[in-house]
Amino acid sequence: LEETRRGIEVIAEAGVLDVISLGPDQNFQKAFFRPEKMNPAQDGAGGVPIRTPGDLSRLFASSRRGNYPLMRCYSGTADVLRLAGILTATIRNAWCAVPLFWYNVLDGRGPRSLDRSIREAQALLRWHAERGIPVEVNEAHHWGLRDAHDTIVVATGFLAAYNAKKAGVRSYVAQYMFNTPNGTSFKMDLAKMLAMRDLIESLQDEDFRVFREVRAGLTSFPVEPGAARGQLASSTFLQMALEPDIVHVVAYCEADHAATAPEVVESCRIVRGAIENCLFGGMPDMTLDPSVVARREELVSEARILLDAIVALAGPGVQDPWTD
Repeated sequence: LEETRRGIEVIAEAGVLDVISLGPDQNFQKAFFRPEKMNPAQDGAGGVPIRTPGDLSRLFASSRRGNYPLMRCYSGTADVLRLAGILTATIRNAWCAVPLFWYNVLDGRGPRSLDRSIREAQALLRWHAERGIPVEVNEAHHWGLRDAHDTIVVATGFLAAYNAKKAGVRSYVAQYMFNTPNGTSFKMDLAKMLAMRDLIESLQDEDFRVFREVRAGLTSFPVEPGAARGQLASSTFLQMALEPDIVHVVAYCEADHAATAPEVVESCRIVRGAIENCLFGGMPDMTLDPSVVARREELVSEARILLDAIVALAGPGVQDPWTD
């Protein structure tokens, strides 16, 4: 915890990013309000071991320097509404980040049943909507990380945004994790993201605005540091074809160890260099590649077939199958 607090000071002073994304450990996410159920063997597993509201307040205070970055944190896997109140009060959570189908018995991240976790995720979307807090439903890449078909990734990306809109969310952050599954070609990766963007942004209107957030794939980084830096830069170049509003920087060292503050700063500078080259260097339009165009159209068509099938499965009393 203290290492993270000091690291936040270093990152804020460096002024290289606008939002610090807190990754809490598994014990925090599933047992913050039930410390007796925490497994000491999992302390620090997957993130920083935050244990009290005071811990969160101290981390936030450490960011009040440099360029004063915003802060956000992933939702929990239990007691999600209570935790949302804590995050809003302590770190002024910049936006909520929660999946629609995960953080339950399906992925082993928590004890909730699938249907209960979906209902609670929908309630969490409404809670943030009522308070005017933006929402990110970090859903689609969870399927991609488990080697789901691209059609499922695209369809679930749409369902996530659709549920957010129906919950009253006005500012929606659509996350696009590239290079997932590991080994996906750049052409097919871009086509998948464009197809998902097509469906998600078809929902936009004066009451629902979509912000594009891109990031490199968590499993795509090699262990060797030089090659990992190359992966971060090349992935960023591909991501810029989506014309993003937000670039979520994944530290190049993640395949080997949790990032230190200097490695976060270095990763941000690598990404910024790639972005500047794309913005000011006359980047070619990769979205016009014939194979990208063909695959994009194919995935949009297949995703619509899957979404129509969900509607067809609903019983006669179901008014909105995509939120039921």
